[in-house]
Amino acid sequence: MVETAGGRLDVLPLEAKSPAGENLSIDIGWFGAENARRLLLHSSGLHGVEGFAGSAIQLQFLDRLPSVPPETAFVVVHVLNPYGMAWLRRVNENNVDLNRNCMGNDSYTGVPQAYVALNSFLNPEGPPTNDLFALKAMWLIIRHGMPALKQAVAGGQYEYPKGLFFGGKRLQEGLQQYETFLASRLISARQVLAIDVHTGLGKYGEDTLLVDATQHAALRRRFGERVARTSPHESPAYQVRGALESMIFRVLSGAQVDFLRQEFGTFGPVKVLQALRQENRGHHYDGGGLSHPAKTTLKKIFCPADESWQRSVLKRGRELLSRATAEL
Repeated sequence: MVETAGGRLDVLPLEAKSPAGENLSIDIGWFGAENARRLLLHSSGLHGVEGFAGSAIQLQFLDRLPSVPPETAFVVVHVLNPYGMAWLRRVNENNVDLNRNCMGNDSYTGVPQAYVALNSFLNPEGPPTNDLFALKAMWLIIRHGMPALKQAVAGGQYEYPKGLFFGGKRLQEGLQQYETFLASRLISARQVLAIDVHTGLGKYGEDTLLVDATQHAALRRRFGERVARTSPHESPAYQVRGALESMIFRVLSGAQVDFLRQEFGTFGPVKVLQALRQENRGHHYDGGGLSHPAKTTLKKIFCPADESWQRSVLKRGRELLSRATAEL
């Protein structure tokens, strides 16, 4: 489809395989100037099973690709975690959450103290069971408060390799290749607008544009009230160690980079966490096959089988891309 739309295709092959043993890769479409000074960088699927929405937005964009201005390029990065999408996991083949893996010069060590205390609750060793998770979770929310709890649980941990939100012990293969691509192919860029699509947090069918606190005021003026800080007290999100934007800011330090994480809401945080916990248990302690019911549930959580939700994602994804291309 990239070539049909007049672009050039880069393929970053990975060692991981699909459930059927097929090769997996990160596919990148480049449209416009080869040595562009202005770029739109749009990525999907960093969290694997969340990639269906971002992929649909990208296919819609390529189907009616707008004209590319001079000295400009549109770069469409399709599914940064193809293993997770193929296996219906949020993480990669090493159980690494790739949006906790871009540590740069920081060490791949550490874990919030509250996560240590909650480890047996978050990561029980055994197949999925009906263990009154929702009731226990509600009690923890009452006891600790939602902002503090979600920050401690989901901000990133580097000591429990089979646990939720594990950031790994080294930069993962796919991100290594993507970093090399960014450093070599975007060397001429002076202005970059990056959009990375996710699902799971926020109001059902609506999107929040999550940004770094230092960019909040400027991006809110440009993109409106959907823009919110990645703060557990001010948005559906939380602060994350090793997030993708830290890599992009570092690699493209010679450019003005604006980064928006477009997060589409699905279900409540307790239901989302329960689905992640059940799938993680099923993967590690119950065969982990693609047909496992916990994986089917996880896909429904992050990509609801609801036409109204899907239409809203496409509409809002199209609107943001239209605004972004106009900015360039």
